[in-house]
Parts: sequence; C-alpha cells; structure tokens
Amino acid sequence: MSLRLFLVRHGLSSFNKKGLIQGRIDESYLTDEGYKQAKLTGNILNEIKFDQIYSSPLKRAAETAKEIEKCFKEDFDISYDKNLLEVDLQKWSGLTSYEIKKKYNDSYLIWKNDPEKLELKNKDNLAYKPIQDLFEQAKDFVHNLQKEKKEKKENKNILIIAHNAILRCLILYLLKKPKKGFRKIKLDNASISIINISELETSHKCQIECLNQTSHLNQKIPKKIGKSRIILVRHGETDWNKEGRFQGQIDIPLNEKGKEQASKASKYLEDIKFTKAFSSSMKRPYETAKIILQTKKIEIEKIESLVEISHGLWEGKLESEIKQTWPKMLKDWHEKPESVTMPEGESIQQVWDRAISAWNFICNSQEENDITLVVAHDAVNKTLICHILGLSCSDIWNIKQGNGGITVIDICKNKNNVLSSLNITNHLGQIIDSTASGAL
Repeated sequence: MSLRLFLVRHGLSSFNKKGLIQGRIDESYLTDEGYKQAKLTGNILNEIKFDQIYSSPLKRAAETAKEIEKCFKEDFDISYDKNLLEVDLQKWSGLTSYEIKKKYNDSYLIWKNDPEKLELKNKDNLAYKPIQDLFEQAKDFVHNLQKEKKEKKENKNILIIAHNAILRCLILYLLKKPKKGFRKIKLDNASISIINISELETSHKCQIECLNQTSHLNQKIPKKIGKSRIILVRHGETDWNKEGRFQGQIDIPLNEKGKEQASKASKYLEDIKFTKAFSSSMKRPYETAKIILQTKKIEIEKIESLVEISHGLWEGKLESEIKQTWPKMLKDWHEKPESVTMPEGESIQQVWDRAISAWNFICNSQEENDITLVVAHDAVNKTLICHILGLSCSDIWNIKQGNGGITVIDICKNKNNVLSSLNITNHLGQIIDSTASGAL
C-alpha cells in the first residue's frame, strides 16, 4: 500500500493580508485573492485523480478546500479533521510580530530560533508547548490515515488542505523530526507539496517529491526571504538515466531529452538575475549549467567535490545485473544506504563529506543579494538537501531529485539555510515528477 499526499496551504487570508498572527482562532477568512489562489490550485490539481480530501475545519482552510473541490469533475465529501487545526498560540493570535516581540520578547526569540521549546499559558493558566502539541496532532493524523488505508490495502492519492505550521509538522514528522527542522522549510499560501509514503512491514518509508510549488499561482519560484539565494538543479537526462544504469563517475553526456530539459529550465529561470554559478566538473551537469545560462554572461566554476558518487564496479550496470552478484549489498543500499561502500567505489558518507565541504565553500562566498546557480547530481543534491534539513546521510531516499528539477535554498541570517522549494519539475510536464529517476 502506498499513499501520495498532496499538501496545500490555505489561500491568502484576511490576517495574512494584515500581517497578523492567526493560530487557532477562527476570525480570519479567505480574501478575494485567497479565493483566486484556491481556484488556480484546483485547476492544476484537476489532472490528479483523488480518492479523498481532508481539510482543517477553520474557515480559511475550509473555504480553500471547497473552492478547490469545485474544480474537480467528481464530487467529494470533504473530511474536516481536528488534527489539521493550526497551532494554538493563545494571546498571540491577532497580534503582529512586532507587537508580540514588544510584549513577549523572550518567548518571541524562542519562537523564532527554536519553536519546539516555546512554552505558553493556556486560558486556564496552564503551561503547554504549542509546537510539540502540534507534532502530536500530526502523528495522530498520519496514524489514523495509515490505519484506514492499510485496511483497504490500496494505493491512494490524498488531498490535504490546512495551515502553515501543521503542514510543516506533518512533513517533519514523516521525516522523523529532524532537529530544529521547523524553521528550515517554507510553505506559501496555496502552495503544493507532495509526499509519497510506502507502507513497509513494520514501518513506513517517506519521500518528499516536491515542496512549496507556486508556479500555478503565476509565481515560478517563491519570493526570497534571506540575504541571498542558491538555486540547485539536478542535471538533465542521460541515456543511462533512461536505461536505469548506474552511471556514477563515468562521464556520460546529456541525451537530447536532457538538453531539452535544461532548455526548459533555462526558460523557466529566464527572469532570474544570476550573479554566479558552480557545477560539478562532469559533463552532464556542466552542460546543463551552460544551457541554463545560455543568455547570461556568467562564468561557471567547476567544483571537483560535487561529482557524483563513485559506484565502482556497479557503474554501467543495470540493477538486475548487480542483483546477481551483490544481492545483499544492493538490498542494504536500498534499505540502509549509510552502511554500504560500493565495491571499489565510495560510501554515501564520503560523498556527504566532500559535498558539504563544497556547499560550505559556496555559502561562504555568498554576498548580499547573490543568486547563485549550482548544478550537480542525484546523490550529491540529496546529501545537500538532507544537510540543510538536519537529516543524515542515511536519509537520502527521503528526498527526490528529478532530472532538470529545481530546488531553491535561501541563505538567512547567521548563514542558516531555508528550503524554500524542492524539486520543481512542472516546467517539464505535470506537477508530478515524471522524469527518469536513474539507477540511484
């Protein structure tokens, strides 16, 4: 049984528009712009066959859900679930960030820097931790969903409409709650994120297919929130990607489809004023970078430590061929990749160490308002994204990187990184990533 979750944050609300904290109170309503965003979201999601729709019962989410559902050919009974309610911030609701900072400065600093530690008083003057409580909600929602779907043993597409904080907690719960992860992801109004869940015998396997897609809202990538920005791209398709061969450090060039993907990425990013560019020293990412920057006079700096993982003796082989000689190692690679060193090749930890070293070099070179292009490979990009989210190299299968997929990272104060979007591929076709996944 597998579930594909489509997570949508509600459209622009009256409190959003005024810059007010909303929390759990139900005074905020969907604005005209919010209704427009909901309709645009429904139009793009109309291509998906959904099995069920869940929504928070709060007005701004419920109205978003109803507006989206109107766009579908099939009628749905929307399930309003209290486990999708927004974070309970008590007296903070209805205030601006400035007002909260002025009245509750110590608590506000905790909220901004480590929100899981935030403690407030409820109406009965009892202490509680709102984000920790929200993670319990997320846990209950996921468990109820899995229990219901497991009984039917069917693959399902599930649409979930809710709020910024609870959706972040849902995503982070499925990623096994990386430390301080709450401030490392961004979700815009009416954005779409997709999570794939595969049911195992005693647990589940989760993969983020995309995060915070906003192109259906006529906003190709989210607005910058930091002092500078890095746009990370996986190279276009090669013949070996298409055939499912492990290519690693064999220097396979782009095929015609890969060049087309790079051209589409170039068109998609044509309005971006890149200030610098870096690439793996291998042909396929460097060629992708050149095509993306074809109309821009920017020198691409090659970085050797961004090259793909060395698969050693596996390179050039299909998975079926590898299984004949290394069945246990291949199984371990899929289930616990951190335990595997490729025969005459590398471990994912070795890739992690060199890729993070390159990432730190790139981040340290960032100046105010820089927008930097980085083009690399599947395994390398996955390790970088895991690093940003506070995951480890054992978690690379939690991240998807499609050929020509675009990921946006904002560099904020104190060099903190925020994943503003992940694996945008709708410039290549559907909102679902249909690119060749390769053998990794």
